[in-house]
Amino acid sequence: MIEAHIVDSWTADEFRGSTVFAAAIFVGGLGAPLFLFLAGLAVALSASAKFRRTGDRVAASSAVFGRGLEIFGLAFLFRIQAWALGWSSPLALLKVDILNIMGPSIAAAGTLWGLAGSVRARLLAFSGITLALTLLTPLIRYAPIQSLPDAVEAYIRPVPYLSNFVFFPWGIFVLAGVIPGLLLDATPALRERRMNAYLVAGGLAVSLGSMAAVYIASSYASSDFWSTSPSYFFFRAGLMTAGIGVAFAWESRPGGRAKWSPLRQLGRSSLFVYWIHVELVYGLISRPLHRSLTLTEALIALSLFSALMLLCSVVKDRTVRLWGETTQPGRVSDSPPCESVAEAIYNRPS
Repeated sequence: MIEAHIVDSWTADEFRGSTVFAAAIFVGGLGAPLFLFLAGLAVALSASAKFRRTGDRVAASSAVFGRGLEIFGLAFLFRIQAWALGWSSPLALLKVDILNIMGPSIAAAGTLWGLAGSVRARLLAFSGITLALTLLTPLIRYAPIQSLPDAVEAYIRPVPYLSNFVFFPWGIFVLAGVIPGLLLDATPALRERRMNAYLVAGGLAVSLGSMAAVYIASSYASSDFWSTSPSYFFFRAGLMTAGIGVAFAWESRPGGRAKWSPLRQLGRSSLFVYWIHVELVYGLISRPLHRSLTLTEALIALSLFSALMLLCSVVKDRTVRLWGETTQPGRVSDSPPCESVAEAIYNRPS
């Protein structure tokens, strides 16, 4: 996510035609769907954990639903901040960014989790809806809808100057992420290794199959591979699913979980890091750097900036911990649902 924004914002125009730049943008472009996909994974783990603690499925579903609404509210607060600091047009307050899509998608996923009464029912429900919405995305994006206000249409399909993200297909990544979350949560600790191996194999199979489907004649009158194509959606979803198993293997190395991890640290602060880094990269404070660096300089800046974000994450965690110990000594903190997938996984009982 940081790499995508820095390379996009700070690389000068004359260095944007290289293969390295194109590769950097492609790799960085996986950050947004991964952010949404892991939010869906955390929905499954968080809701299931709360259900085990309370035995109340409605309360577990409501907690996730409330977290989705909270993130949706934060999306507008983020836009107010960007508008105030960037001296931009008031129209920017209506811009649809990733948090505007993530919040309602989490709320919808939490509701669907609660409506289905068993793991099997949830797997069928989320798999079916993910498949259906993905196949409908090209039809929805190119449907002749003309009566919706721009501020509403901007959530459904791109509207110039308003849509950075839209529900179709971005919100579907949250629903897709719930599926491996359900599988992991239902897997006993002794079988986790096998389940993660299945995720690697299954994810790669989905990615390869989606690429093979590209060579089949499309049945859609209008579709764009890089935005609305079901093949591209499942290609990315498959890679991310396989990535879960790869991450498990990395964490399972001798002493892996006992060691402090910068990626795990950033994962626990994903929303916080997103919040502060976007303004620092695109805002007035870094304006002299906008489209002014060579690609090499931008990549060096990426390393330095990532270290800064890691430092901010550590300082934030320690500040919150000290504040909690000062104001409420002895209280055990309870992270809200979907704060981060790292918290959801590491708080999961064996």
